[in-house]
Amino acid sequence: MDDPVDGDVNKHAATWVTAAVLASLAAPVLAKADARVATASSVSGPVAGYTTSEGYVRLVTRATYFWAWPMVNVYNRLLAMQQVPQAGLNGGIVPVAPPNHLSMLRDYIEPQERFVACPNQDVVYGSAILDLDQSAVVVQVPDFGNRFWVYQAADGRTDGFATLGKMYGTKPGFYLFVGPHWNGKVPRGIRQVFHASTRVGSFIPRVFLDDTPEDREVVQRVINRIDLYPVADYDGHMKTRDWATLPKFPSTASGSAEIQWVDPNKFFDELPAVLDAVTPLAGEQAIYTQARALLAIVGHDPQLKAAAVDEAVKTEHELIAPLFDFNTFGQRLPANWNTITNGARFGTDYYTRTAVARSNIFVNQPDETKYFYLDLDAKGQRLNGKNAYVVTFPKGKLPPVRGFWSLTLYNAHHFFSPNEQKRYSLGTKNKDLRLGDDGTLTLYIQSTPPTDVRRANWLPAPADDDFSLYIRAYWPEQPVLDGRWTPPAVTPAQ
Repeated sequence: MDDPVDGDVNKHAATWVTAAVLASLAAPVLAKADARVATASSVSGPVAGYTTSEGYVRLVTRATYFWAWPMVNVYNRLLAMQQVPQAGLNGGIVPVAPPNHLSMLRDYIEPQERFVACPNQDVVYGSAILDLDQSAVVVQVPDFGNRFWVYQAADGRTDGFATLGKMYGTKPGFYLFVGPHWNGKVPRGIRQVFHASTRVGSFIPRVFLDDTPEDREVVQRVINRIDLYPVADYDGHMKTRDWATLPKFPSTASGSAEIQWVDPNKFFDELPAVLDAVTPLAGEQAIYTQARALLAIVGHDPQLKAAAVDEAVKTEHELIAPLFDFNTFGQRLPANWNTITNGARFGTDYYTRTAVARSNIFVNQPDETKYFYLDLDAKGQRLNGKNAYVVTFPKGKLPPVRGFWSLTLYNAHHFFSPNEQKRYSLGTKNKDLRLGDDGTLTLYIQSTPPTDVRRANWLPAPADDDFSLYIRAYWPEQPVLDGRWTPPAVTPAQ
C-alpha cells in the first residue's frame, strides 16, 4: 500500500494544487469582471518564445499533472483497447474489446483482476471503451424484468453522461451515444440520444446477480442481449451474443496493484492527444491554454523538459499516491467512515475527481450508487487482519436501498483478498445471512473462520495485512442521499 501521509501534508498539497489551478483561471475571470478593461478576445495567454524559469515550469507541471491525471488514465485505456483484436477476456477473466465494442462477463469478476481497483462482487460486469469521433454507438437494453441493472456511461473526465438503468425507468430498446462533433442522422427505432462532451469515454454495464447457482443460470438469458456496437452495425433488431464463447487472451497485468495507467515519464508525450480528445468545460479554456503553453516550452527546451518530467514524478509520489488512502478525500462521517456526494459528477472539483480516479475509478452517479469508505476502525486504528472486527446493523437499519447493498473487503491494494470461500462481500446477494433474535444483522470480519453459526456472516480478511471496507448502496433511498443514514461502527471484537 502507498506510504501514509498525515492530514496536514494532504491539506497543504490540495491547497497548493488548487491555488495553482485557480491562478491559471484568474485572467479570464478578471476579464469578465469588467468588460471595460478587457474583452474575451483581448485576454491573451503566455507569449510563445518568451524565456521561462524552471521554477515556473515546475509550478505549472504540478498543477497540470494533478488536473489531467484522470483524463490521461482514461485515454491510456483507449490506447490499450486499440491493441485488442476482438472482444475477449484478458487473462481469461477481464472483459476487453476494441473501441466501440462490448465484452461481457457471465459471473462475478475474479480476484486476479488488476484493470480497475475496487471491483464489485455483486454484479455481472461488461466493459467497453468509447471513441465517439470514430463512430456513434448503439446500446441495447433488453427486458431485465425485476432484476436490478444500471449502465454506466462516463466521458473522458469520468463524469457520467447517460441515464440508463432500473432507477430511471429505462425501457427496453435501442439508445445512441454520440460525441461532441457528431452531426449525423438518428436512425429509426432509437429511443433516446445521449451526448458525451468528449470523444473518449467508457461504458460499464452492471447487472445484479444473487450468489446462487440458480440465479447464475437465469441471468445468462438477460446478459446475452446486452450489447454495444458502432451505429453502422445497427439494423433495428436486437442482437444476441453468447458471451460464453469469448476468446481468452494472455494476461497483460501483473503484480498486486492496479495497472499503472498514468506514467509521469510519458505524461508530456501523451498530454497533447488527451487535450484534443477531452473538450474543455466552461471556464477551463485558460487551463488548456496554460497546458499547451507548457507543452510548447518543454518541447523546445530539453533541459526544461527534464525538469518538468522530474516534477511530474514528484507530483505522482507526493500528491497522487497519498490519495489512495480513503481518508484523504470526501466527507467525514461518524465512526471514521467517508463518503462522496458528487461521484461521476465532478465537474471542476479536480481534487475529488483525481482522488477517486486514484483509489476507485469509474464510480456511478449518486442516484445510481452511494459509496461509503473505511480504512480505520471506530477507535481510529488502521483495519488489519491481525485483529477481528464486528459490525452490527440494528433492526430496520440496513442500508435503505431500492436496488441492493453490500459490504466488500479489499486488501491493501484495493483488490480482493483471495480466500478458500471465494467470499469477498456480504449483502443482498447472500441468502443465508443470519439475523439475531432481536432482528439485528452482525457481520464478522476476521482472518480465521468462526466455528459456529456465525460462519454464515463471516467476511474473510487477510491475515496480518491492512485492508479497507466499502459499502455500496445501489439505487439509494433519500436517507442515504441526504445523510440521515450512515454506516454503523466497525469495532474490534471483544
